[in-house]
Amino acid sequence: MIRQIAPQFFTTDLPATLTYYKDKLGFNCIGTWQDPPVYAIVARDQHRIHFRCADSPAPTPDKYDDELLDAYLFIDDADALYAEYASRGVEFTRALANTSWRSREFVVKDCDGRLLAFGANPE
Repeated sequence: MIRQIAPQFFTTDLPATLTYYKDKLGFNCIGTWQDPPVYAIVARDQHRIHFRCADSPAPTPDKYDDELLDAYLFIDDADALYAEYASRGVEFTRALANTSWRSREFVVKDCDGRLLAFGANPE
């Protein structure tokens, strides 16, 4: 039985990525490997994201126009998390709103250009 899945994102600047995820998105670094670090894991609310240093992938020209998400994070309270991230100066590519698929969502563009959607299903 699968209990959890953790994405592995690539980054060219691991220290900057770790700072962004800590200061902007509220994740804690739970470990780095090698010196200088080439791999790291961050966590928030018992969920983890892994990062690995690697060359940038080829650009996807339609990524932002087509909102090609890198991850969708299911959350309990979209309003509270949106307010937290807004107070930290996070860049949003889609503001908090209700969707036609009965979710309350917003989309963040992270420091490496990834699109992370956060969504809650209102009761």
